[in-house]
Amino acid sequence: MNTTTPSIKKYCNSLVEYSRRKTIPVKIGDVVVGGDNPIVVQSMTTVDTMDTTGSVEQSIRMIESGSQIVRITAPSIKEAENLRNIKDELRRHGYRAPLVADIHFTPNAAELAAKIVEKVRVNPGNYADKKKFQNIEYTDATYGAELERIRTRFTPLIKICKEHGTAMRIGTNHGSLSDRIMSRYGDTPLGMVESALEFLRICEAENYHEIVLSMKASNTQIMVQAYRLLVQKMDEEGLKPYPLHLGVTEAGEAEDGRIKSAVGIGTLLEDGLGDTVRVSLTEEPEFEAPVAQKLIDRYTDRGGHAAITPIQENPLDPFQYHKRESREVVNIGLRNVPRVIADLSNLENPTIKDFKEIGHFYLPEPDKWRMNDQGCDYIYSGNRAMPFMVPNGLRELIDYPTWEQLTEKTNRHPIFTLEQLSTAESSDEEINFLRLSSDQLSDEVMMILEASNLVVLLSTNNEHALPAMRRFFFELEQRKLQTPVIIVRNYEITDEEEFLIHASTDVGGLLIEGFGDGVMLEADAQESKEVFLRELNTKNQTGFGILQAARTRMTKTEYISCPSCGRTLFDLQETTALIRQRTDHLKGVKIGIMGCIVNGPGEMADADFGYVGSGKGKITLYKGQEVMKRGVPSENAVDELIRIIQEDGRWLEPELVALQEN
Repeated sequence: MNTTTPSIKKYCNSLVEYSRRKTIPVKIGDVVVGGDNPIVVQSMTTVDTMDTTGSVEQSIRMIESGSQIVRITAPSIKEAENLRNIKDELRRHGYRAPLVADIHFTPNAAELAAKIVEKVRVNPGNYADKKKFQNIEYTDATYGAELERIRTRFTPLIKICKEHGTAMRIGTNHGSLSDRIMSRYGDTPLGMVESALEFLRICEAENYHEIVLSMKASNTQIMVQAYRLLVQKMDEEGLKPYPLHLGVTEAGEAEDGRIKSAVGIGTLLEDGLGDTVRVSLTEEPEFEAPVAQKLIDRYTDRGGHAAITPIQENPLDPFQYHKRESREVVNIGLRNVPRVIADLSNLENPTIKDFKEIGHFYLPEPDKWRMNDQGCDYIYSGNRAMPFMVPNGLRELIDYPTWEQLTEKTNRHPIFTLEQLSTAESSDEEINFLRLSSDQLSDEVMMILEASNLVVLLSTNNEHALPAMRRFFFELEQRKLQTPVIIVRNYEITDEEEFLIHASTDVGGLLIEGFGDGVMLEADAQESKEVFLRELNTKNQTGFGILQAARTRMTKTEYISCPSCGRTLFDLQETTALIRQRTDHLKGVKIGIMGCIVNGPGEMADADFGYVGSGKGKITLYKGQEVMKRGVPSENAVDELIRIIQEDGRWLEPELVALQEN
């Protein structure tokens, strides 16, 4: 059965049937990436590379936590040379995990490292270029001369890798594209792809194929689009299907880091892309591999999922973000932000105090409600209405048989099954909700969706959930139906980290496609009310976190923080926590926190403000990519960062925010 899309839109084997993309195998020491081999987990050390003992001890912790490949920064010749000592010590302790030298700006360090370790990672944006953030007008001739300069500078490394059996990762980063690429292609997925292909074509001309490719970005939409486009371009040019290393740069810490990683990496894994994974967290590196493994494990037996109706042509451009055009029904659809619905249908004996778990707080003294940035927009109360007046502006969804019996229906709206809707004698004048499964694609169902005040609550029982639900959206697109759709998923929380990963992949992947006007993570009955409320809070916060990670609704400050490495010039975890403590009330502001200039203005290209290590105890502060202050002592740097935010008009005092919420 042919379920693939036309070649111009093709980036995976199938949009409806799980099938991992077949790549060429690349040998990295004792580990083989690609081919028929399992997806490989890797991570990166954070201690100074010159600290041999610290690097070895940290590498061992990483390996024992599941990292099959260990990456270590080599910013100069001396660090590259010390990789030999680190490797020897690891081997002496019985650890044979291959080592990867991470190179930026220094080809001579890469050439030395390639003689020592099993793999080198080069960033085409800065391997042979010094980024000056200049816009340069190139003719075809001058652009060709630049490519020849790169060939001359890059070819010696290729020859060393061939001689020593060393693999290479050509790793493009969204924030560190060269001035040449930026001038011709802009800060785009196409620019990212072309940056890698320039180097890949040189490798192919030298008959060198031990290559892994990556397209990493902190913006999950850009990241997913770039990987898809890379696959399409390689196929278009007739290049070998090289393995892909997946990662979201600067994902952050804790729940946010896991959600953001899963939105980006999980979306690609769903379509069979990816041969090796690194989850970049602002935490100790041994915590990264278990998260990556949980992402990967979900696809071990995915091939046996229930069949999904084939599609002959993708109605979307998978390489650009376009929000699906849906009609506005009350405050859902069209240009409204995606809504969050909290499921209280299994809440026993609900009280006003319970609403704090979904972001709504009752204040007895002034007799009013307060809502924080993660206050849900709707609640679902099932087959009974709430026994008290809910916060003003919060709407309540009720199963149709119960709703029909209510005498007071203001801000209360019915949820129908398909059968109930076909026989109902009444409906709401404003908005009605219809439960549908992703496989209900019949002409009869689609005709019903032409109703102007209907919103679909879409769920699926298919293990291949994201493609199953995406197929429903494809049908709406093909039929030009503008019915708003809420994505509904149900997960039992036995492992909270696993829940974050699964929900973020299923829901976030659809949002990245431009699908979904809201999310409802259903909450099952629990052994106690305390447990139910805890899980209700987790699911509510996760819903908002997924929307933020997919860049579709910004409800809190976003921190684009790198995972630290041997180049880092300050304690990233401690500094990130301090900056978060002072700024986490700035809704929608994006702050980049980078350990060194390599992960500086380029890597935080998506940030509004930046805090970048520029020397021991020295910080450079940015607004966007513009340097505002250099050489700021680290003890004063957070205060200076806040002053820059204030001068830009983006600052609010925490007390004022609290008053506004009250």
